[in-house]
Amino acid sequence: MSAQDLSPELRRALKDIARTPRLLVASDYDGCMAPIVSRPEDARPNPDSVRAMRAIADLDSTTAAVISGRALRDLATLSRLPAEVHLVGSHGSEFDIGFVHEISAAATELLDTVVTELRAIAVDYEGVTVETKPASTALHVRNASDTDSDSALHRVRVGPATWDGVQVTEGKSVIELAVIRTDKGQALDILRHQAGAGAAIFFGDDVTDEKAFRRLHGPDFGVKVGDGDTLATYRVTDTDQVALALAFLYEERRAWLRGENAAPIERLSMLASPRTVALLTPDAKMCWMCHPEPDSAAVFASLLGTVDAGEFGVRPHVDGDRRAPLPQSQRYVDGTMTIATRWAGLEVVDYLPHDVAPGRTDLVRVITGSVPAMVEFAPRPEFGQASVQIEAVEDGLRVYGSNEPIVLRAPGVTWRIDTERFYQRATAVVDASNGPVVLELRCGTDYIGEEERTETQRRELAQSYWSDWSAGLALPVIKPDLMKRSALTLKGLVHADTGSIMAAATTSLPEEIGGVRNWDYRYCWLRDAALTASALVSVGSHAEAEGYLTWLYRVLGTVNGPEWLHPLYTLAGGGLPPEAIIDSLPGYAGSRPVRVGNAANQQVQLDVFGPIVELIGHLADARAATGDATPLTDADWDLVANMVWAVERRWFEPDHGIWEIRGNPRHHVYSKVMCWMTVDRALKIGERFGREVEPGWSVLRDVIAGQVIDQGWNAEVRSFTAAYEGTDLDAATLHIGLAGMIDPADPRFTQTVEATEAELRSGATVYRYHHDDGLPGGEGGFHLCAAWLVEAYLLIGRRTDAEALFDQLVKAAGPTGLLSEEYDPVAERSLGNHPQAYSHIGLLRCAALLAG
Repeated sequence: MSAQDLSPELRRALKDIARTPRLLVASDYDGCMAPIVSRPEDARPNPDSVRAMRAIADLDSTTAAVISGRALRDLATLSRLPAEVHLVGSHGSEFDIGFVHEISAAATELLDTVVTELRAIAVDYEGVTVETKPASTALHVRNASDTDSDSALHRVRVGPATWDGVQVTEGKSVIELAVIRTDKGQALDILRHQAGAGAAIFFGDDVTDEKAFRRLHGPDFGVKVGDGDTLATYRVTDTDQVALALAFLYEERRAWLRGENAAPIERLSMLASPRTVALLTPDAKMCWMCHPEPDSAAVFASLLGTVDAGEFGVRPHVDGDRRAPLPQSQRYVDGTMTIATRWAGLEVVDYLPHDVAPGRTDLVRVITGSVPAMVEFAPRPEFGQASVQIEAVEDGLRVYGSNEPIVLRAPGVTWRIDTERFYQRATAVVDASNGPVVLELRCGTDYIGEEERTETQRRELAQSYWSDWSAGLALPVIKPDLMKRSALTLKGLVHADTGSIMAAATTSLPEEIGGVRNWDYRYCWLRDAALTASALVSVGSHAEAEGYLTWLYRVLGTVNGPEWLHPLYTLAGGGLPPEAIIDSLPGYAGSRPVRVGNAANQQVQLDVFGPIVELIGHLADARAATGDATPLTDADWDLVANMVWAVERRWFEPDHGIWEIRGNPRHHVYSKVMCWMTVDRALKIGERFGREVEPGWSVLRDVIAGQVIDQGWNAEVRSFTAAYEGTDLDAATLHIGLAGMIDPADPRFTQTVEATEAELRSGATVYRYHHDDGLPGGEGGFHLCAAWLVEAYLLIGRRTDAEALFDQLVKAAGPTGLLSEEYDPVAERSLGNHPQAYSHIGLLRCAALLAG
C-alpha cells in the first residue's frame, strides 16, 4: 500500500494541515492505532503507526497524542509509545504527567459501588467482562452473544447508568461509567492549549470519538476509521490506512519544516529598480518581493516557507502530475538587472520597471516561445498573514484583502481560481506561439489599463538605466564580468528615493541550515552603507555616495548629537520597529525563526564613524580627480568634524562590535581601530583639502592607537585579539594593519595574520570568530572576512596565497554572479542573506588590489 491508496481529498487536506506553524496530531488507540480484537489485552498497535507517530512527535512545533478509552496504565503498556507522544486515558480523564486529575473521596466511594454493580451484572452472562480504571469502569460485551449483550447493556442503562454523579459513555460493544467528567473533546482542547497548536487533526473510529470531532474547527479536521455516521470530514477504511495517513502527514510536514525544496541560496538572482528589489529562483519563481518598500512586508515570501507565503511562477506546462523540466539557462541581460530564464521552446524575461510613481511596485514578466506555459499567481501580502481573494476581471486579476491595491494585467489570459484553506491561487495555461504573453504585476495601484509606454519601451528604459551606468564604470581588469555584476548588485541595493543603502535584499536566510541565527538585513546600516558607497566611488560612480550622505545629514537631524547615532535605520531614515517573529513561516530550509526588525539598532557600535569619514575622503578625492572646484564641501567637512566629535566622547566605552554580539559590551579591538581611523582620516582630509583641524585631534589619534596596541595585543596567543583582556581571535582585528594603525611590516601584524589563518580559515572561507557568542548553533564562514585575509596576505607579501583564496571566493558566487553573506565549506553551499553588500564590496576590493 502507498499514500496513493488514500483519497485525493484526504491527501490534499493532509498536505495543507502539514503547513500549520504549530500542529497537534491525535488519535484514538483501539480501531485506529491498533486493530479491534476480541481480547482487549491483545490489542497491539500497528508498527507502522507507531513509527509514524513517534516520528511526528520528534518534529519541531508538532505535538503527537493518543486519546483512548483505556486506562492510562494499560494504554502505556500496550502502545509502548515514547514519552514524546502524550497519552490520555479513560476518555480524557487520565493525562500523563502534568495533567493528573484529582478524584475526591466521595467519587472514589461511588466508583467502588458502580464496579460492584457491574460485576454483579457481568457474572450472569458468558463473554461479558468488567474493566476497572482510576476514574471509571467499563462493561465489555464484544465476546458475548447478541442476546446476552443486549440484556447486559440494558441492565446497565436502566441501573447504575442512571445514578447521580455517573457519567455515561457508550462505544462499540462497551458502556463506560465514570465518576468524573470524561470527554475526548475536552482532552483534545487541553492538549491544543498546552501545545499552542493552531490546528489539530484527530483520527477516531468509535462513537466516543464524535465528542472530539465536535470540537474541531477552522483548519482542523477529523478522520473517521471505518463505517458509520460521523462528524469527521474524511474517512479511511482501516488501521492500515491510518498508518499510511500518519506516514504521509509526517513526510509532508518534515519537508515543509525543513524546506527540502528550497533553492540553493547562491542560485537565487536579484531583480532591481531604483527603489525596490525582488528575488527569482533558478526555475523562474518569484519567491521574494516586498511592498511598498524593500523593508516592508512581503507580497511573495515562499523563499522563507512554501507557496503559502506567496509565489509567482512561470514554467512549461506538463500534463498530469509530471514535473516540469528544469530550465536550460538563467542569465542576466548583460549590464542590466533583467533576467532571462530559458527552457527548450520557452523563455520568460523578468524585470522591475522604472517608470512608476513612488509607493508603487511593478514587475513585468514576458513569456515567449512555442511551448505552452503554466502561470501560477499566489500573492500573500503581509508575509502570508493576510487572507486575500483573487477576482478575474477583464484584462487580468484583482487582489482583495490587502491594505494596498494589487492588480495583475494579463490581456487575453483565461484564469482558474482555486481556494486552498485561507488562500486563493490563480493559474492559467498560456500559449505564446502567436506572440509574447505579457504579465504586469502592479502593487500600490488599482489601475489595470494600458500604460503610456509599450512593454518594449518600458523594458528598454529599465535596461538602459543599468547598462548606461555600468558602461561608464572603471572596473578591475580581473574577472571583469563578475566585477560588473558586483557593482550592479551594490547599485541594486541602493534605495534611490532616499539615498539609503540596504545591507542585503532579504531577511532570515540562515547562517546555519535549521539554525536560529536568522536576521533581517533589509535596513541601512551606517557602516555597511558607507562601505558600499566607497566601493562604488572606487569604480567611478559618485551619485550613490552623494545620495547616502544626503540621507545621513537628515538622520543626524533626528538625534541629539552625532555620538548618539544608531547603528542602523529604516530606508526612510526612521527608527526600526521592535524585532519580531513571523511564526507562520517555517523559514528557509526549516530555519526558524523568521525575524523582521533588528534589535541591533539599540546596540552601541562605535565602529560606525570610521567608514563614514573614509567615504568622505574617497568622494572628495574622486571629485578632485574630475576637476570639481569644491571637492570637499562645507557640509562634508562638518560631517567629518561631527564624527570626530562623536569618537572623542565615546571611544573609550565598551561596545557590541561589528558583529553585533548579543551579550555584554566589550572593548573590541576593531571598534577602537575604527575610532582611530575616524580621527586619522579626518586629519588627512583636512591636510589634503586645506581645512583647519582641531589641535587636539592628533593627540586623540595617538592616545587611541597607544591603548589599542598596548591592550589589544596578546603575547600568549601571538595576535591582536577580539577584545581587550581576551584570548579569542576575530578576523576583524586584521584592520589594525589594513587600516594602517600599525605598519604591515610589523611582526605583530604578520603574527595576527598567521593566527587568523590558523584558527579561522577553513579552505575557501574565513570565520568571523569561534568564541561563544551566547547564541545556539553555529554559522558559516564570512565572505568579507575571506576578502580581508586576501588583502592581509598581499600586505605581508604572500601574493600567491592571496590569489588562491581570491579564486576560491570567486567560485562561491552563484551561476548569475551573486554572493550571499556566508559559506559552508563542508556542505559547499551559501548561507545568510542574499545578495550581501559586504561580500560584493570584498570582491571588488580584492580584484582592484590584485590588479595593482
